[in-house]
Amino acid sequence: MGLTELTQSDYDILKAMENVVEGIAKMYGEHTEVVLHSLDAKSPSILKIVNGHITGRECGAPITNLALLKLNEGKDVSDSYLTKSASGKTLRSITTIVRNSKGDAIGLLCVNIDMDAPMQSFLKNLLPFGFRENIQSPETFAKNLDETIDSTIETVRNEVLANPTILPSKRNREVVTRLYELGIFKYKDSKLLVANLLGISRDTVYLYLRELETK
Repeated sequence: MGLTELTQSDYDILKAMENVVEGIAKMYGEHTEVVLHSLDAKSPSILKIVNGHITGRECGAPITNLALLKLNEGKDVSDSYLTKSASGKTLRSITTIVRNSKGDAIGLLCVNIDMDAPMQSFLKNLLPFGFRENIQSPETFAKNLDETIDSTIETVRNEVLANPTILPSKRNREVVTRLYELGIFKYKDSKLLVANLLGISRDTVYLYLRELETK
């Protein structure tokens, strides 16, 4: 498996991967470098990198010899492995091949964790900003669609009730508006679920929705 000349379509796929790079880096924090490599034969280099201070690299830096070796191993997702940065940091890394619709390898997504980072600092990066021990997550890991709908309705309702700037007479309408913007009413029986939870009639929910759809 080697390098090839990439098409504009290939680059569009890699461009769409840039948000994935940002997301992984935000999830794990400043001690985790996330890199997107192009496998274009003309210029096999870094297209996107976050936390490049870990290896001292920037966009445009060439692909590493180890990345090329991982490409030729034949695994779309490598086993994790240890390596050393130029500055001597021990890194725990993993490399994932990005493919186009034809199955051709067009890029590599690499994650490098600085194993020499202070443990306390590393763990602190894993906690959400402003984390408190007694905070409750609004996310529900549902087993089916009904649970997802129920939990979404409940979360939005609680947000509206907790907002003192929303008048009591406007709260039900605001809940319906937010759920409408989230696309909840595309799901079967969602209107009845909302009506029951808010203690209003289904006709009232339909009225609010008609007003929203005519705006």
